[in-house]
Amino acid sequence: MQHLIYNKNKRRNLSLVRFITTELTRGYFLEHNEAKYTERRERVYTCLRIPKELEKLMTFGFFLCLDAFLYVFTLLPLRVILALLRLFTVPCCGLSGSRLLQPAQVCDVLKGFIMVLCYSMMSYVDYAMMYHLIRGQSVIKLYIIYNMLEVADRLFSSFGQDILDALYWTATEPKEKKRAHIGVIPHFLMAVLYVFLHAILIMVQATTLNVAFNSHNKSLLTIMMSNNFVEIKGSVFKKFEKNNLFQMSNSDIKERFTNYILLLIVCLRNMEQFSWNADHLWVLFPDVVMVIASEVAVDVVKHAFITKFNDISADVYGEYRASLAFDLVSSRQKNAYTDYSDSVSRRMGFIPLPLALLLIRVVTSSVKIQGSLSFMCVLLFYLGMITLKVLNSIVLLGTSCVFVKEANMEEKLFDPPPSVASSQSTADKGETSLPSDISQPTNTAENAAPSFPKSDSDTFLTTPDEEDDDKIINADTGLEGGGLAHRPPKKDLLEIDRFTICGNRID
Repeated sequence: MQHLIYNKNKRRNLSLVRFITTELTRGYFLEHNEAKYTERRERVYTCLRIPKELEKLMTFGFFLCLDAFLYVFTLLPLRVILALLRLFTVPCCGLSGSRLLQPAQVCDVLKGFIMVLCYSMMSYVDYAMMYHLIRGQSVIKLYIIYNMLEVADRLFSSFGQDILDALYWTATEPKEKKRAHIGVIPHFLMAVLYVFLHAILIMVQATTLNVAFNSHNKSLLTIMMSNNFVEIKGSVFKKFEKNNLFQMSNSDIKERFTNYILLLIVCLRNMEQFSWNADHLWVLFPDVVMVIASEVAVDVVKHAFITKFNDISADVYGEYRASLAFDLVSSRQKNAYTDYSDSVSRRMGFIPLPLALLLIRVVTSSVKIQGSLSFMCVLLFYLGMITLKVLNSIVLLGTSCVFVKEANMEEKLFDPPPSVASSQSTADKGETSLPSDISQPTNTAENAAPSFPKSDSDTFLTTPDEEDDDKIINADTGLEGGGLAHRPPKKDLLEIDRFTICGNRID
């Protein structure tokens, strides 16, 4: 009996030894699932490519915003002067049959009047009092205020461009059309109020950032920088498509450019307080670099994980650059229906008027101009800004033409404007309509649905997801009785602006 128990224990020991030996010498072959591991490696390569491709897009978008921003300081005043000269000289020359001002000149004059009125209103705002009022608040309260200001800035940008577009269209709408507006003056007053309030909002943002820079323990600045990393939590775990990512990229471009201008305003105010001592600039330099580095790091990490979780290729940023370049090139054509600065505002949510107004207010209050030499320096600085604007526009236009050519979008440059295309399609439908005495089957659902003009760009750069393909296939195969499942058309990148899909829920 004892012998049997001994043999059983011996066999158990042998099984344990064999199991350990097998675990130590067990092998497997990765090539048996080659597709899976190749996909994982491509994901790693995509994450490594994201910083380079993202910064290419960010750099291109930064110079686009810079071009629209410099336009307010350089070419807009000259265009306003030329429009006013035409307004006063055309009646004197007896050219009664010709139009006094072209639509673009009317928009330029309105922008100039808005800037002048808002600047006169901003002169009554005391920046020093605002600074000390904000400085007296607690750190937590300032952190909450700064977050509220960021949300309010996005809301103002969303509604503000609609206010400006409504003003431009009301002032330039053909007179033969039926009056369907409240008048130019109410729209103008709304635009002035918007620009003034938005400029005040950005001033409070800049003042809060200035208080964070001048705090002794830098705790507020650290909290404000950590707020950028909270953005990662709210973005990377949501479902994103190409159009959603394009909208987010435009928002990041606008946010980064706005932060650069805010940092410039903070540096100007601090340099004024220290009598323009160059040594104090090096005191601010580490904090400025830290804010910029944290913004870049957050954008890289956020986009890297969004593309990873949603299986989006890094090549999509090249398509985004081509779409932004298409806006620039198309605005230079004779049949353009919008100014490029307004196109940037709609695409990215970047409205340069309030930001430019605040910068003018800060510069004029910080820099004292006295004597003829100071006026000569101002003139030289203005000529330098014009030179920078022209060179930047030339380089951007050449680069945009290259991007458009690489994306095979040249043919779309010759497409008619949306209004012309819709009128042509309506005329074609009228010519090919059937006689009235022939009875046609009617569908109440189709008759009730409104018809919108659709351009050829609806199918460009739009890649349906696999889930959407499955839905389309199931809808086509699961219909009974010959009914049609109406599915809203998917927007392409050329139709996505900053706030097109903000109201859509992202699951």
